[in-house]
Amino acid sequence: MTAFEAPVRDALFVMNEIGNLPSVLEQPAHAETTPELVATILEEAGKFAAGVIAPLNAVGDREGNKWADGVVSTAPGVASAYKDFVENGWNALGSNPEFGGQGLPHLVSFAATEFWTGANMAWSLCSLLTLGAALAVENHASDDLKSLYLPKMISGEWTGTMNLTEPQAGSDLAAIRTRAVPEGDVYRITGTKIFITWGEHDMAENIVHLVLARLPDAPPGVKGISLFLVPKFLVNPDGSLGERNDLICSSIEHKLGIHGSPTAVMSYGDKGGAIGYLVGEANRGLEYMFTMMNHARLNVGLEGVAVSERAYQQARDYAKERVQGRPIGQANGAAIIHHPDIRRMLLDMKARIDAMRALSYYVAGQMDLAHGSDAGLAKAAAARVDLLTPVAKGWCTENSQIVTSIGVQIHGGVGFIEETGAAQHMRDARITTIYEGTTGIQANDLVGRKVARDHGAAALALIDEMKSVLPGLDGQLAPLGAGLAEGLADLERAVGFILSTNDAEPGVVAAGAVPFLHLFGTVAGGWLVAKLALSARETMAAKGDGDGFLSSKIVLARHYARHVLPHARAYLIAATEGADSTLGYDDRHF
Repeated sequence: MTAFEAPVRDALFVMNEIGNLPSVLEQPAHAETTPELVATILEEAGKFAAGVIAPLNAVGDREGNKWADGVVSTAPGVASAYKDFVENGWNALGSNPEFGGQGLPHLVSFAATEFWTGANMAWSLCSLLTLGAALAVENHASDDLKSLYLPKMISGEWTGTMNLTEPQAGSDLAAIRTRAVPEGDVYRITGTKIFITWGEHDMAENIVHLVLARLPDAPPGVKGISLFLVPKFLVNPDGSLGERNDLICSSIEHKLGIHGSPTAVMSYGDKGGAIGYLVGEANRGLEYMFTMMNHARLNVGLEGVAVSERAYQQARDYAKERVQGRPIGQANGAAIIHHPDIRRMLLDMKARIDAMRALSYYVAGQMDLAHGSDAGLAKAAAARVDLLTPVAKGWCTENSQIVTSIGVQIHGGVGFIEETGAAQHMRDARITTIYEGTTGIQANDLVGRKVARDHGAAALALIDEMKSVLPGLDGQLAPLGAGLAEGLADLERAVGFILSTNDAEPGVVAAGAVPFLHLFGTVAGGWLVAKLALSARETMAAKGDGDGFLSSKIVLARHYARHVLPHARAYLIAATEGADSTLGYDDRHF
């Protein structure tokens, strides 16, 4: 398995040109954060990811986790690496300084998270969920709960989870049965939750579970769901740990991928009821949990970027070393990277990754601007985040299926052999389109809540902004300009179709929702690689190119124009004309 290299240079380039880092650093909250500091942080984060976390990726995949009598033991070295991670302050990069966080821009911590995830996706999930849980507590819990739990969660000394799913209630959370019965100032929680990532482990002294449950008098459906904080160990008023709570990991799942991450079945209240604390107001739990879920969805999109980068690096290095056949125009003994089709596949991987990273970082930068002091800019940025979160989650993770599969293909037969490591990336990537809302759920959210609900205002405003780059796409970038113009016209037509059809025939729109999401992501990716290419060309004209990094961005943008953007037209047809077969097929013949 190839050693992992954190893509620090790519990250910094995209942060500055797409993530609006200069504007983010102009905010009063980040006045002391300089571009030089950001670069240093990412360089050190990259070293930690490559040197400490990445070597455990294959170990965790091979060894998995061991469960015995409710106790989960992680693979060798995993807990030690997590201890180093916490002690070096990496978990607290972007969190609130009031509770011990470092207060760095979300964009900066987001880039570091790409490195952790690319190094070891299964391992990185623990921190991702902990910070998401901390965000939900910070935004919705009482001051007492915040002061007692947040400092340890933000530092990473205590980890966090979210408990939504039950055996009978997957995406349909209206069907959850876990109960919470009031008992004085606390609640007794009883029920079973499944698919709880890092629900039990040996890396931290306490685990803070955020649990969705129903009160005895709760109304039916999602309007009757409340959110509870349920710690593995109860916490004394002075912050010390008390007795073990009435909860246990009754088993862990055996999975296709992310073997290094324990996925727990959690049982609450086997001995009378686990003690839990109501977060916020009763019956608003799903609303509160979405604070965590939206954070997680963008980070899962980033997982698609990161695992694709890891797969690309391994395929690239293998292609440079493997000698097979006689490439056209090459002498015997040349590496397979000289075969035209291998080059095409590698460029497909890298061009898609550039677009995926740009889209993810763009949304992350908008999240920072949404918390800025300029009210108008903040409102516009928040609307952009709302619109693009399902696109970033759905499109980046679906692309990771393509990219990691190509990685196996480049390896040929040995890619199908587990020892090479190429297959692990494909297996690990497979979950990303499923958890935190499947691609279908993201697509329905996009067409229903993000396009139809505001009559297309946010989508059409973004399309207008995308069009502004077209005049500059000339010369070498003319093919990209032509392809992007066609893609934008297709996207605008698809938005118009949704607006004219959704009220009368929502099923027709839903049948094409996933193709529409692919269309949106493909075109948005084209817009962003165009911006990267324009920036690269401008910088080259002023300062030269040095090692060719900037000119490579122009070539990748041109490749995207010829190999990825043409798919936009097919997605338009499927999104706007494909419902008749989908809805018209006789159930008897499935």
